[in-house]
Amino acid sequence: MLRFVTATRLNYTDFVARAPLCRSLAVAAQHGAVALEVHTENSTPLPVLYNRAIEGAAPDEMLAFAHDDLWVDDWLVGQRLEEALQRFDVVGVAGTRRRLPGQVKWWWNEALQARDHPHLSGWVGHGPHANPTVNVYGPMPAEVKLLDGVLLVARARTLQAAGVRFDPVFAFDFYDLDFCRRCEQAGLRMGTWPIAVTHASVGPGIHGAAWEAAKANYLAKWEAPRGS
Repeated sequence: MLRFVTATRLNYTDFVARAPLCRSLAVAAQHGAVALEVHTENSTPLPVLYNRAIEGAAPDEMLAFAHDDLWVDDWLVGQRLEEALQRFDVVGVAGTRRRLPGQVKWWWNEALQARDHPHLSGWVGHGPHANPTVNVYGPMPAEVKLLDGVLLVARARTLQAAGVRFDPVFAFDFYDLDFCRRCEQAGLRMGTWPIAVTHASVGPGIHGAAWEAAKANYLAKWEAPRGS
């Protein structure tokens, strides 16, 4: 069983009618065992909800943590993820094969003020589902150090056995980067996989007050000198 776990500010009626994730999975569910766990009218931090899903899942379940504005274009997503999880412990659709000191955006090289090519991997559509702009980050599949949190997938038993959870300190911003660091620390292999998806919105953006506060917490946790 593949279970998508998501949260939304929408009420249930609007989520079913409008949310890209719900609308697209209705198609994918016709081609495999796909379930959807949605937390509507949500104000709880994503890590809290995601951790509950990990702890309550059957060991063999595939858990897909996804944003509600993600359109899963690939009808055979269950089969794709089965194949992906035979090679990697944790899977996403975009990421980077290296991590730079002080890196706070998975795709960005702060020193160059540019995308960190040629170390990126993945393809993601952005914008309207009917006519997305496809961002080609780099070849995949590829083993990576960081993954974009728009979609993160793992078998429940993998995370349960490794003791890997999401850190509730990061309510939204940086929860994905922190999770990847935890996975690496636990010896889990992360990778990108070719799955067609479209991220329908660009979100609230970065460099706001909440993002800057999360950035400070992230850097203090992972980049502070040993012994400090």
